[in-house]
Amino acid sequence: MNSRLIRKLHRWLGLVFSLSVLIASGSGVIHNVMTRTQSPPPQARPSGGGMDVSAIKITVADAVSKLPGDKPEVQAVNLRGIGGQPWYQIYTKATRGPQYVSAVDGRVDAAMDEAYAAEIARNFLAGASVKKTDFLTAFNTEYINIFRILPVYRFDAGDALDTRVYVSTTTGSVTRHTDRQRQFEATIFTNFHKLGFIPDKDTRDLVLTLLTAGTFLVACLGVALFFVTRPKKR
Repeated sequence: MNSRLIRKLHRWLGLVFSLSVLIASGSGVIHNVMTRTQSPPPQARPSGGGMDVSAIKITVADAVSKLPGDKPEVQAVNLRGIGGQPWYQIYTKATRGPQYVSAVDGRVDAAMDEAYAAEIARNFLAGASVKKTDFLTAFNTEYINIFRILPVYRFDAGDALDTRVYVSTTTGSVTRHTDRQRQFEATIFTNFHKLGFIPDKDTRDLVLTLLTAGTFLVACLGVALFFVTRPKKR
């Protein structure tokens, strides 16, 4: 084997692909900082406003019969407390989102999903006033795919920290809580760890694969160079 050729390849490829090592080490530093400065993710537990169960007068079957259409195929039914009153949250095969029927009088309310989400957000933020600013059916640069749950509502508190929360009415909980400082750290981590500054996912995955493969190749050349240039036995 030509030791000079291996040495040159190792030197120049090492210089080129050292970028991936710098990016990986940088993301590790940011990750450690985030574990100290950011609270753990919110618990995935229902956080509505409670309910008076004695007020329930309508059965599940009666509530389903109130829905529009003929005999909808029900996939799931939850009992939610919204505004202190019990509501049936009904998922059917024919509709993408939940439908709400009052467990008190059988009233159907199409606007109850957003009202429920707003109540979850207010309770999570200790009663702070919130404003709906988005409804996400796909992931974006702030609410990325590691949070897994869609769709979600975004509510902003409008405070000095620029606090915002993402709420799922399916789980009945806040799925993400962030603010200006937390998002700044998260953006740096995403750009370093996953090359988030590349918008197209296929291109991003290709670059990550090439950088990782290049680093692997440089390591292999280093191992080969060790054996090629080792002192010969007398």
